[in-house]
Amino acid sequence: MSHIKPENADQLEEAIKWALSEEESIEVTGSGSKQTFGRSVQANHQLDMSALTGITLYEPEELVLSARAGTPLVEIQEELIKNKQYMAFEPMDYGPLLKGEPDPGTLGGMISCNLSGPRRLRAGAARDHFLGFSGVSGRGETFKSGGRVVKNVTGYDLMKLMAGAHGTLAVMSDITIKVLPAPPEEKSYVLYGLTDEQANKAMSVALNSSCEVSSAAHIPQSISSKLSFETKKRAITVLRLEGHGPSVTYRADKLASLLTDFDTGSLIAERESKPLWQKLRDAEVFTISPERSVWRVSLPPAQGSTFIKSLKLEDQAEYYYDWAGGLIWLSLTGDGNASVLRDKLKSMGGHATLVRSPHNIGDAATPQHPLDPGEHALMKRIKDNFDPKAILNPGRLYADL
Repeated sequence: MSHIKPENADQLEEAIKWALSEEESIEVTGSGSKQTFGRSVQANHQLDMSALTGITLYEPEELVLSARAGTPLVEIQEELIKNKQYMAFEPMDYGPLLKGEPDPGTLGGMISCNLSGPRRLRAGAARDHFLGFSGVSGRGETFKSGGRVVKNVTGYDLMKLMAGAHGTLAVMSDITIKVLPAPPEEKSYVLYGLTDEQANKAMSVALNSSCEVSSAAHIPQSISSKLSFETKKRAITVLRLEGHGPSVTYRADKLASLLTDFDTGSLIAERESKPLWQKLRDAEVFTISPERSVWRVSLPPAQGSTFIKSLKLEDQAEYYYDWAGGLIWLSLTGDGNASVLRDKLKSMGGHATLVRSPHNIGDAATPQHPLDPGEHALMKRIKDNFDPKAILNPGRLYADL
């Protein structure tokens, strides 16, 4: 496999035009932190975007930042911290789970995978903060979409297509995102010993209140004991509160009064709260057992405990709930049975993605949730329009796309 490393947008266009003319497939990479997330790409060449780096525009007063696609997220986060700002959608770091060490990746990888973390409940995902980009399609054509403000979207909203496309439609060279002021204080209210069903009710009460809970998670005792956090050897239900100090204190007191039916909880300070949410964000507890598969299951929050019970996995499974139960991180011995997982989800309106497998899944299975015929036809038409020769990350999402 040859290595192509463009240093600017013009060289990127030239590289893709060459690949198109020769009908040579290319695998698009940045730092490689998520290279094993999804199906393996069988390509003739690797397009390394790591040289296209640097913040090109940052206006803290306008809450907008532009950077080249290969810019490390660490560099962007450091610049935002200087101005007490952040990416509110809290992008997950897949490095520990997939590579065994932290590696938050690049701006392009973050957008391509549409990353988000526990704050997804209130802030949305990367696509909701994605304002615009420049890129090169599989036709070898440079194009732009969006702009520097949310309302500056004319014609097709192509950002929604690029976010989550895993580099299969176009290769972005420059990206603009919305940033926000970082909350000055963070605390979390913790309830102990709740069952999955009780936790679901408690999280529902909290989120439907005026307490402005920004994140809600439930961690069973088998997982909570691995968090390096004082859990009193019981399951924990964690509700995050952010904002100015007096507001956080007031909302925490109000939350405690609303949740008296679920026993008395405790309020943990920022020094404990932040590391805890980071571990939940990065599924850090599942890095301990690399021989086990790891799944992300999305479904309506009220269905979470029902789904887990229906699997009848007993001690074979380790799991916890994020997004108030709307996201289940599930670890199984071996690959687990993908068809069983997905069959259970059909009636619940959910889907399951295999994030990490202890084996080479090859072409025999797809880590992405299968598409129904209508969805597949639509995705095929989109792929054909952006990349008619299928030279960009062929097969990354599905074998025939």
